[in-house]
Amino acid sequence: MDPSIFSVLILSAYAIYFMLPAYLANASALTFGGGTPLDLGRSMNDGRRILGDGVTWKGTIIGILIGMAVGLVQGAISGNIVHDLLIIGDPGIANLVQGTITSNAVQGILLGLVLGSGAVIGDACGSFIKRRFKVERGRPVPLMDQLDFVVGALVFASLVVMIPLSLIIIIVVISVFLHLGTNIIAYLLGLKNVWY
Repeated sequence: MDPSIFSVLILSAYAIYFMLPAYLANASALTFGGGTPLDLGRSMNDGRRILGDGVTWKGTIIGILIGMAVGLVQGAISGNIVHDLLIIGDPGIANLVQGTITSNAVQGILLGLVLGSGAVIGDACGSFIKRRFKVERGRPVPLMDQLDFVVGALVFASLVVMIPLSLIIIIVVISVFLHLGTNIIAYLLGLKNVWY
């Protein structure tokens, strides 16, 4: 196999692994959401809801907790994969928490927290933008639907790690296809009303 193709495949696998807390946080917020909306039913001056009924307190909290749980498991299982492949923003913190299973778990929880929080907040920002453009809940907005949570997750993650541009590009491309693919599967299984 061509070494460049092999390195892209390795980087793609790592991109999915790295984003797993965000992917599962986003899916969990939708799956386990419901209840009180995050905007508490309030509207903006334009008369439209701030976020809408689809973004809830329950979904937000569960999404963030799932992100942290996934990060914890990744940190405990993978060792120092985050430190080895990415540069922790503050070298002092990297040295402080490096070298033990506990520190790896702490790094994993931290990364899971920022990825999960970023994903659910990014999705909420997407809902905010949709409401401003009069897009009804559940209606598609190509690329925004696939990438709002990804952008949020990457922005939040960049607060604690430096993410190489090559990894960002691969994450964006993969996320579009993964999001569409999982939605189509969920639609075919009767878990979603729409394929997008």
